[in-house]
Amino acid sequence: MVLRNFQTDVLQDLCSAEQLDLLNSIDTLRSQGISHYISLPQIIVCGDQSSGKSSVLEAISGVGFPVKSNLCTRFPTELVLRKHTHVGVRVSIVPHHSRSDFEQRSLSDFCEQLDSFEGLPILIEKAKGAMGITTHGKAFSNDLLRIEVSGPDRPHLTIVDLPGLIHSETKQQSARDVQLVQDVVQSYMKEPRSVILAVVSAKNDFANQIVLKLAREADPFGKRTLGIITKPDTLAAGSESEAMFVSLAKNLDVEFRLGWHVLKNMDMDKGQWTLEQRDVEEANFFSQSIWKDLPTSIVGIESLRTRLSKVLLSQIATELPSLIREIEDKVDQCRSRLQRLGEPRITIDEQRSYLLNISQSIQELVKAAIDGTYNDPFFGDARSTNGYHKRIRAIVQNFNEEFADRIGRQGHYRRICEHTDEQTPDQHQLRVTREDYIKHICHLLKRTRGRELPGTFNPMIVRDLFLEQCSPWERLTRGHTDGVWAAAREFLALVVKHVTDEATSEALIDEIIIPACDSIKTEMNAKTEELLMPHQKGHPITYNHYFTETLQKIRAARQEDEISKILQQFFGVDCLKDPYYSTHAINLEQLAKTLHQHSEPDMVRYASIEALDCMLAYYKVTLRPYPSDLCGSDRK
Repeated sequence: MVLRNFQTDVLQDLCSAEQLDLLNSIDTLRSQGISHYISLPQIIVCGDQSSGKSSVLEAISGVGFPVKSNLCTRFPTELVLRKHTHVGVRVSIVPHHSRSDFEQRSLSDFCEQLDSFEGLPILIEKAKGAMGITTHGKAFSNDLLRIEVSGPDRPHLTIVDLPGLIHSETKQQSARDVQLVQDVVQSYMKEPRSVILAVVSAKNDFANQIVLKLAREADPFGKRTLGIITKPDTLAAGSESEAMFVSLAKNLDVEFRLGWHVLKNMDMDKGQWTLEQRDVEEANFFSQSIWKDLPTSIVGIESLRTRLSKVLLSQIATELPSLIREIEDKVDQCRSRLQRLGEPRITIDEQRSYLLNISQSIQELVKAAIDGTYNDPFFGDARSTNGYHKRIRAIVQNFNEEFADRIGRQGHYRRICEHTDEQTPDQHQLRVTREDYIKHICHLLKRTRGRELPGTFNPMIVRDLFLEQCSPWERLTRGHTDGVWAAAREFLALVVKHVTDEATSEALIDEIIIPACDSIKTEMNAKTEELLMPHQKGHPITYNHYFTETLQKIRAARQEDEISKILQQFFGVDCLKDPYYSTHAINLEQLAKTLHQHSEPDMVRYASIEALDCMLAYYKVTLRPYPSDLCGSDRK
């Protein structure tokens, strides 16, 4: 590995005087934890497994990492360089949010201080153990190893080395590990203010290396991606592969706006070596063969530091206006949330007073919504979906109107049509002709015969037909009540979120609103069942005088149709408004209506008339030997 003294000026190459002020401001934001909420400029080193990423990071930063040919990065490593009067190295672990609370506390406690880089490899091994990474156990982690280097000569910079992208699973690397590494790398790549160093190894065809595909997805136009070619010394001199990578370095194949750069890192098998040795060997390599024809600005670590300095400055200058706006927006949001928190509430009395104020505000908004007075700013714009959901009276009224229309159109199971191929408003309805319906009833009459006389029917058949006809009522009614209940629950949640802060609103919704709504729904379902039960299980009964009137109207309509057909047949006309009879003062249409215009609105009298007719008919057929005396009268 590389051996360096702690004091080194390598990193100074990354920071010009022009950059320093901007980077100082960015680092101040980072030190305040802003990076958890806003993407800040940083350099990320990513590439396929064993592509030489860590060696690139080491060459750029001058910080030695435990790099071996048979090992690869097992977790994201964040190198944080900070300008400080104290000289030292601090190593810590930032646990991933997917960890349990206990694991997060345990990993957060991992924190070590160093006075030089010499103990860093041992410390990194300890960190791997804390993360649970072992030879026969967990292979990768999405926890972050943070190495903070401070000193008066340090620039403010953040460089992240990411785990190598895996092409396929092995015995040591499962399919889950493959996906985990890709998710981690993509999460860093998609940060819009990160400069992507896409490392490509010359040992493999660059078209087959995943990093280029992911970099293009995260940065479609290549505006913030710089390609890095490593291990060019593994290419055979004068070969087609060598020519292909030279073309790539010239930005002729995979084009990035920031272009490409070629590095020749030290062979890990050569044991210990120094920065000077690495730089001399690299310079000798690029002074020979086909590589000497490349511009010096795109080869070697020294020119790369200069390029990165310019790239970082350009990236920061480009992103600074949007960064400022985003910070201001976040500040406004925080102020709004703080304002919604209200006054401090440490004591029980203060907490009760806070909840009392919340309840009063909720009550006022709920009353306004129920009354339909939508003057409060809470209700917003009625044209928006969110604004409409806050107007609960309008929602319920619309639900009621839709239910009334739906029950009228779809409430009956059998729909009488002229033809069975007619469209119906509901797929649950059965289309039948009147004649088919009558045949169905005739079949049912035979199966429900009781003590009724011939030509009459068992009243229980009305019950059976009614229960079948009103069977859709329950489905439609429960759909209506469930819709109103869901709208009311959503409305209450919106009210609570409006008058309280996020933490309080979540607690109130989870602990009070949802349980109360669930209880109301249980009661509502029970009441719905109670209202539907007489129509589902009881015997049909009504005291509404419109029953007999409606019954007679139905009969009259049917009789009118039958009489109209008889008159048309008798007079030999196709229509009762025939012009011949109209000119002779004979109104056939009025004649048809006159023949069946009488109706009896009194239910008892109507039933008495029906009973009398049945009794006279029965009496007549019973006294068949004496047909001349009909019910005690002289009528023949």
